[in-house]
Amino acid sequence: MAIRYRGTLYRALNPIYAREPLSGKGAELHGGRFNAKGVAALYASLTVMTALREANQVGSLQPTTLVSYDADIEAAFDTRDEHSLAAHDIDPDILSDPAWRERMRKQGEAPTQALARRLAASGHNGILVRSFAVGSTASDLNLVLWRWGPTAPHRLTLIDDENRLSR
Repeated sequence: MAIRYRGTLYRALNPIYAREPLSGKGAELHGGRFNAKGVAALYASLTVMTALREANQVGSLQPTTLVSYDADIEAAFDTRDEHSLAAHDIDPDILSDPAWRERMRKQGEAPTQALARRLAASGHNGILVRSFAVGSTASDLNLVLWRWGPTAPHRLTLIDDENRLSR
């Protein structure tokens, strides 16, 4: 099922990318659970704590730049809807597969990355999915974007009224 997400999103960025919080370059360079290497993606969370858990999965808190966005994203695939998963022939267990990185290395593309590619090709701007970071629960959600910009149907605006990141 495609949903429209309107509200605030959060990211806890590696400071290397703090001056480009809308770039998706880190995910593009390394690949992520829901994007292959070479494909930009912006991983955002619906809460601050989820964003912090996502960015610091190595076990201890690393230097982090926390940012927020005002979002109005149409056509996001909602993985919480079991009927939509079934309609797209998606095994829910694949979403949480801890071996996705290994599969990416061995096969060139993890199953979750293939899913993302198919969903993006069918017109979805992103995917709403639970966080699989240590300590997360089913209520900890991420919105992974494959398309975003300053206008509809995938508007994402950095909240930086004081221009702090440009200093």
